[in-house]
Amino acid sequence: MFHIKKFVFSPFQENTYILYSESGKAWIIDPGCYDLEEKKSLTDFIKKEDLSVTRLLNTHCHLDHVFGNKFVSETYGVLPEYHKLDEPTMDIASVSAKMYGVSGFEDSPRAKNHLKENETLDLEGNAFDILFVPGHAPGHIAFVSHEQKIIIGGDVLFRRSIGRTDLPGGELNTLLHSIRNQLFALAENFTVYSGHGEETTIGYEKTHNPFLT
Repeated sequence: MFHIKKFVFSPFQENTYILYSESGKAWIIDPGCYDLEEKKSLTDFIKKEDLSVTRLLNTHCHLDHVFGNKFVSETYGVLPEYHKLDEPTMDIASVSAKMYGVSGFEDSPRAKNHLKENETLDLEGNAFDILFVPGHAPGHIAFVSHEQKIIIGGDVLFRRSIGRTDLPGGELNTLLHSIRNQLFALAENFTVYSGHGEETTIGYEKTHNPFLT
């Protein structure tokens, strides 16, 4: 059994997730905390729940999902982990910050470890399979708990929408293939925790998503 805490951070309204076990071991996924108030809200929650942060994971390395990588890394002594194919995405994060007029962006540390498709991660007995779901970003991955029927999906699938494909490394047909062949292979009662917006389910998106019906 594990718990999920969601924060909505930055002008991009990005969803940052903390997954934590009953014993208090925690993973931070896609830290988008940008200003001091957002960073404080993250650390206050971790302190209140008496959590021990053991991993920093990125579904992909677009600017809004790595805003807080350096802060989390320095605060909790963990280095980011992401897919090797998203190194080029990480390389241009600071350039993207300038393009969007975002000041004060702090470059993320480099990966401690490159996560691989079909790898399984363990959070105190809670297994998470890694799905390779490119299209929004070349090295995009999702974390799947079959036991609790949960997907931490990043910017692949949203409620009644999909990730944008007009950024460097994006490709529409690749994204649609990832959704149909990876995410839609899961049962309809899986809940998708997306990188932006509210949660949805695989079943709902199969029926109601205008990009996929």
